Amino acid sequence: MAYRNGTYIAFDALGETNPSKSDFRYYSIIESWASNERIDFTYVNSHVKTYAVRDTSSKETLRIRIRERLSDSKNVLVILSNQTRKSGSMLSEELELAIDDYELPLIVSYTNYQLVADPSKLSRHWPNSLSKRINSGLAKAIHVPFKKEALLDAIQQFNPDKPPKGSLTYYSEQTQRRWGYLSPSSSFDNTQCRR
Repeated sequence: MAYRNGTYIAFDALGETNPSKSDFRYYSIIESWASNERIDFTYVNSHVKTYAVRDTSSKETLRIRIRERLSDSKNVLVILSNQTRKSGSMLSEELELAIDDYELPLIVSYTNYQLVADPSKLSRHWPNSLSKRINSGLAKAIHVPFKKEALLDAIQQFNPDKPPKGSLTYYSEQTQRRWGYLSPSSSFDNTQCRR
């Protein structure tokens, strides 16, 4: 078995060949945090541990690379935006493999929220494959805003031996206040904290 120390980052490319028009831009943000010497954001990227996949690669080649990368991973960071599709993208397949075959914990991040206080109220963003696995309790997931502190903490903390306690786990109000995601007078309610 491979040494599982990587974080696999999954997102919907939205059928775009231009990365700036897809959720790839959030992957790029994470990479910029990791490469900036002035930002404390260190992680092992599962995508760079195997051969690259090109736009011209076949779907079968892509599936082989996904499996290789997941087998080297300790967790999966799922990026969800307002554009994430319910079905029809590789994201659905990645989620099915990560949960069903590799039993990896998920870090489900929401790009349009300042904080996450009740993940069930964000279910409209979940692809069908994720929704099914959250509702059945099969997915072990922590739900976080797409913010550096929450992402780094979850990446460092969760792995197959130490997954989140359930499918709808999230950081406490106290922790999210400490990270500066809401002011002392703000209500702890993600429906009020959209960006």
